[in-house]
Amino acid sequence: MTNSDNAFGTFNKQTAIFSQIDDGSTALTVFANTDVAKSHFFTADALTVNDECCTNIQWALVADDNGDNTKLKVTFDFGTKGTSTIAQSDDWAGQYNSRKDALMSAGTWGNNAYTTEESTDHLF
Repeated sequence: MTNSDNAFGTFNKQTAIFSQIDDGSTALTVFANTDVAKSHFFTADALTVNDECCTNIQWALVADDNGDNTKLKVTFDFGTKGTSTIAQSDDWAGQYNSRKDALMSAGTWGNNAYTTEESTDHLF
């Protein structure tokens, strides 16, 4: 469950689209829903980081050029735990970055290879 620290607003809104690697040797997975897609791209630990550190997060399936839902889109942002008394590294965005980096370094962030495209077409 996302945190509810939005008393001072939310910041650092980002949107990304995750695509499977299409090397032509195997068919891409077509996702029935966002939960299946999230589990395809990310480990349970990675999804926990998103759920705990993001104040708002929304997921959506994205169709490829063939009209198949083979991509996953996410928009998220971060609230703050307080005012100037919170170190940036201890606030939600800092926690997200450090926890993500630790999982990536351990090779436990993603389940499958993917590419990431930044988007300005936010879900919220």
